[in-house]
Amino acid sequence: MNIELLLKIKIKRIEKTSYMSKKNSYIGISFIILIFGIYVVRNLDDRISNETIIDTNRLNKTQKNNTESVSQLFVYNKVPPFEFINQYGNTITNETYLGKVYVVEFFFTTCPTICPIMNEQMLLIQEEFAENSNVGIASISITPKIDTQEVLKNYAITNSITHKNWHLLTGKSEETVFNLSNNGFKLYAGIDENIEHGGFEHSGLFALVDKKGVIRSRKDSQGNPILYYRAIEENGFPNQINELKEDIKILLDEY
Repeated sequence: MNIELLLKIKIKRIEKTSYMSKKNSYIGISFIILIFGIYVVRNLDDRISNETIIDTNRLNKTQKNNTESVSQLFVYNKVPPFEFINQYGNTITNETYLGKVYVVEFFFTTCPTICPIMNEQMLLIQEEFAENSNVGIASISITPKIDTQEVLKNYAITNSITHKNWHLLTGKSEETVFNLSNNGFKLYAGIDENIEHGGFEHSGLFALVDKKGVIRSRKDSQGNPILYYRAIEENGFPNQINELKEDIKILLDEY
């Protein structure tokens, strides 16, 4: 047998060995891919059965109905100390609400415009949490000289305010209330002599406060905190009472 023939036989054997090696390698890789695929599908099935999905950063679980988790609720300012008298003549402070989730509004009883609408929305909060002693409401009058304790008591009766933790609050001076509203809660309240009905005006927003006395809110679709909840329809945007109810329930489960 000549050398040329021997070389051809040798080359064919090498090629066959190389082919079998590659074939075995492909089989091994395919097996690994199959096992990985089974693991991923099983994991996905488990997440779906638990009604959860993984959000874009692939770290945090988010409910299918997009309900905010407690950790996703924005933390704003801590409520500063305050002290007022409620409709029953009792002293109410910020510490009265510690351990409770509560909603804050600024209003006045003679307001004929947005206050009645805000009151209707607050009554929905009262109805939703009628039996829950861990929920509170603070309605702070911006006209304390007019809204005396007796006036607030009559207002509560007339407007069906019955929740034991819904306090209609009045202070000694407008300055005290304006300072709390504008500087403490960052909710506008003030006097404008150019407007009707006594020249008083205030925000149509509700503030949500957690059990530790910190103002909280959800975020909008862009991830920005809304800070406060619209009590009335404004500029074509609907009120946010349903969102407020949802977030009260979230905060009740916190701590």
